[in-house]
Amino acid sequence: MNDLRFIRRWLAFFVIALVLSGLTAVPLVTLTAWLVDLTAPFGGALHEWAAHAAAAVAHVDATYPILFYGTDWLAFAHVVIGVAFIGPWRDPVRNKWVIEWGLWCCALVLVLAFVWAPFRGIPFFWRCVDASFGVFGAIPLWLVLKRIQRLESTQVEVA
Repeated sequence: MNDLRFIRRWLAFFVIALVLSGLTAVPLVTLTAWLVDLTAPFGGALHEWAAHAAAAVAHVDATYPILFYGTDWLAFAHVVIGVAFIGPWRDPVRNKWVIEWGLWCCALVLVLAFVWAPFRGIPFFWRCVDASFGVFGAIPLWLVLKRIQRLESTQVEVA
């Protein structure tokens, strides 16, 4: 597979995953209820936390639905961030900085998950789930960056 095709396939995967993960911020009431159902057979701390989160989300929805406007903007931000990757799709070498920026963002997910989340009462196991988005997001971006660097080196040799 040539470098450009490899880059574009991984970018497509990354953008689709980014947008889909962001759009999960919209149906929070439904998704947290599903999480309760999903964790019920296992019980334990994860299920207790899921039930607590679902109850809180349902209460906010019933009492202060305006607060979910913030999560709508969160979903929108994921879509807009995905649009930024059109640059590397079109010209990977010239827009390599977008991939580097994306890698920095993935690293900052870990900071948010492990430094700030405790102040919000997020349990450690859920911080690990949140952090996994940064780790798993960085993998395709790192692969893309390596191919861009290879592509860049061949363009320099030709010029």
